[in-house]
Amino acid sequence: MTSKDFVTSYFEAWNQHDAGGVAEHLSRSGKYCDIPVQQEWNRDEFIEHLNSFFAQDRNRYSLLGEIHTAKNSIAFQYRASPMDSDDDSLDWMGAEFITMEGDAAGKIKDYYQDADAMQAGRGIVTRRYAKSGLDESGLKRVMERLAELMQEDRMFLDSSLSLPQLATELNCSVNHLSQAINSGFGMSFFDYVNQYRVNAAEQQLSAQGGRKGAILDIALSVGFNSTSTFYAAFKKSTGQTPAQYRRTRKEK
Repeated sequence: MTSKDFVTSYFEAWNQHDAGGVAEHLSRSGKYCDIPVQQEWNRDEFIEHLNSFFAQDRNRYSLLGEIHTAKNSIAFQYRASPMDSDDDSLDWMGAEFITMEGDAAGKIKDYYQDADAMQAGRGIVTRRYAKSGLDESGLKRVMERLAELMQEDRMFLDSSLSLPQLATELNCSVNHLSQAINSGFGMSFFDYVNQYRVNAAEQQLSAQGGRKGAILDIALSVGFNSTSTFYAAFKKSTGQTPAQYRRTRKEK
């Protein structure tokens, strides 16, 4: 596969809002890195993240300039334009740097910028919600309401929970909720929800007192829909697999 074929296929998947199609451009051990928000996902995690992102994304993505290739690497710039508006001021731009492993990407690094800042040549990386963001007091209110919703109503137990669904519950825009999670809590929607699920799983594993309960049952009961995403999120949070964590609790 040529670099042009890879990039063309990659953009097609993004514009079709095909989470699996985008993630298929990663190798089995590949990582996607969102540099401005300092988040990294493997293929399974990236699919879950994209499913939530595409539920509220209304942009079309296009190649900006040329594709630059070197040994085992591809780089290009892109433009994101709202599909429901002709206002160029709402566009934002970015660049991706891809390390290839054969015909698939071993790592994709995504850097994105506000269009005005990029045109001014300042090289300032800003959030995708920069033009319609919350002020500090508004951000704090959404963060407080969100934490209350997760802690008291335990909405994280819903395995199909999405960003638009949470925004509806909070009576705020998806854009503002995304800002509260990314900027306020310093994490992605996927990681924010999973921290609650992992904490709930830790409680169950500790309460079992070492009994051999099915890990899958625990994963499903706290809102995960597969053991692979559960294991990845649990180890990322605790540094241990669920089985290792349970053995540690038993020993203590």
